[in-house]
Amino acid sequence: MPSERNSIIISIFSTSSGNGKTITAINLAAGLAKEGYAVCLMDLDLQFGDVVDYLKLEPKYTIADVQRQIESKREDFDVKDYLTEYEHEGLKFSVMAPPETVWGAYRIDVTVVENIINQLKWFDFVILDLNAMFSALNLAMLDISTIINYIGIIDFLPSIKNFKVGYDTLIRFEYEESKIRLIENRSNSQKLIKGDDVERLVGEKFSHRLPNDFPAVNKSVNSGMPLMFAAPDSALTKSYKELARSYTNRQENVSPPVEQVEAPKANIFSRVLGMLFN
Repeated sequence: MPSERNSIIISIFSTSSGNGKTITAINLAAGLAKEGYAVCLMDLDLQFGDVVDYLKLEPKYTIADVQRQIESKREDFDVKDYLTEYEHEGLKFSVMAPPETVWGAYRIDVTVVENIINQLKWFDFVILDLNAMFSALNLAMLDISTIINYIGIIDFLPSIKNFKVGYDTLIRFEYEESKIRLIENRSNSQKLIKGDDVERLVGEKFSHRLPNDFPAVNKSVNSGMPLMFAAPDSALTKSYKELARSYTNRQENVSPPVEQVEAPKANIFSRVLGMLFN
């Protein structure tokens, strides 16, 4: 039995669907595994999680099976036996699959999920792919997270409002600002609203910016492989590698943050943002 470790728990959270939570969780898990760390990715979007579909996995067990075993108090139970392994070209990481049915998702108990994570402490990193809401489960997971990756696509006013409201809510729940890492997805896509304006509005800088690359993402999804295999030369792939390394002490040869593509002047939008949110 390997010696126990205290895992670094990284949650991937957003207040809107379609912001790139799952692809970020998968590629962060792959990047950390590539660096040689033991990684477990938990799909906690219990009703509509698609990590196993993305990676084309066929799990024998799901988190619902784990809950049944924990509730039965079996003495020979080991949660690691209920994980699904992703492996490609020597890269490996573990996946905890969500329930197969919506009914099964409703039955998952928050304390059981906490119990599961406590039993996964042998892993160096546990990545939590959360759904886009402030549910009891999500709040419990954010509580135990070492780092909260709060991700958003900042392309029009409603998305900015949701992003700010979500961040303000995290602060009201008294999560340390140093624990929250803001991530802008599709940062270099053509848009009228600049990330700098959003930073001024939120009062916090983005810790990482992910560039836009739909073709690379499509290749990744269609092949069932993380970006490092499906599109190794993509700027997005390199950005995910940098994101993974930001959570280790291996910072050498990291390139500068991706700069935004020049967009039309946004002075009027800056004023609109101030009128709406100040």
